Amino acid sequence: MLALNIRRFAALASALIITSAASGCSFGGISMKNTVNEKNLKELGRVYYSDGAAYCALSGSGVEFTFTGTACSVTVSGDSAAADSSRLDDHARVAIYLNGERVVDDMVDSPTETYEVFKSESEIFADVAVVKLSESPMSTIAITDISAEGGEISPAEDSELLIEFIGDSITCGYGVDDEDRNHHFSTRTEDVTKAYAYKTAKALGADWSMVSFSGYGIISGYSDGEKKVPEQSLPQYYTKMGYCWNDNNGFKPSEIEWGFGRLPNAIVLNLGTNDASYCKNIPERCEEFRDEYINFLKTIRSKNPEAPILCALGIMGADLFPYVEEAVKLYSEQTGDNNVFTLKLNNQSEADGIAADWHPTEATHEKAAAQLSEKLKEILGL
Repeated sequence: MLALNIRRFAALASALIITSAASGCSFGGISMKNTVNEKNLKELGRVYYSDGAAYCALSGSGVEFTFTGTACSVTVSGDSAAADSSRLDDHARVAIYLNGERVVDDMVDSPTETYEVFKSESEIFADVAVVKLSESPMSTIAITDISAEGGEISPAEDSELLIEFIGDSITCGYGVDDEDRNHHFSTRTEDVTKAYAYKTAKALGADWSMVSFSGYGIISGYSDGEKKVPEQSLPQYYTKMGYCWNDNNGFKPSEIEWGFGRLPNAIVLNLGTNDASYCKNIPERCEEFRDEYINFLKTIRSKNPEAPILCALGIMGADLFPYVEEAVKLYSEQTGDNNVFTLKLNNQSEADGIAADWHPTEATHEKAAAQLSEKLKEILGL
């Protein structure tokens, strides 16, 4: 029998685990040596290892591993928002999957939480994935311990494809679990796995990496149209681990340079929705957006020499799409790089519902993923 989605907080058990971990011994057949490192885990998105912990900030980031055994538990530490009862909408949302099935879905609302992923009377093959569902400005986590009873854990196999998605709240899955357009942001209703980017990766059998922040753009974050919001420009964080307001044992993703180790096979850039709230079809503002879009393409290309870049815009409006097309045209003329493409995504419709703050529902994300998948198949020759 499997016992799924059960927290384990017994003080005595915790004390025994800590003692065993320190000695490198085992308790009840569970290996308590430090298993949280690059040798044992596959990285999902951008992950930072430090002092025996795997830190995750961005939407969709996490780890995946396999083993054959009878039990598994994962310990996760929250950041400075975790134990703050006044910030219920900022806690990290985490999912754990067992052989593709979500068995844990929880808000990290205490400094440390241990999740029992499964317990079985007989050995089973287990593919375990820990995925951060919420975005980074409000929440980070650290995976501090993985206990596996029965066998050594190994990194899950890489997919042949890796796709990087660069975007805003749409990519993050803002409000996808709250289909009331009059409701507002909460990490509780944010789920990156129900958004178009994750769905596209799954449709193509690809691994994924998201660099996305709600409200961010190329030159400005979401604006009332009068004042530019340059502090919410995503390009400044593209070469970093991410960005977060909170502290997590000294982990500050905006101060950590991303190493660009495993390079993506394709990149999807979907920014401009928030810029449009500032640009307001004012020519000089739109031209600034175009010019900075070109500069960002150059930055992306400097870190990813070979990957095709697909510049998409839509779902919640595509006012700036003509300037995206112009930016791609001018970029190619300036650099000779013709491995850059454009795609206008279909806008959401009332028939598919409207989620919190007028964001897309999962039904809309499904349609966008289908449209994007077909374009990527064309580009990649799949």
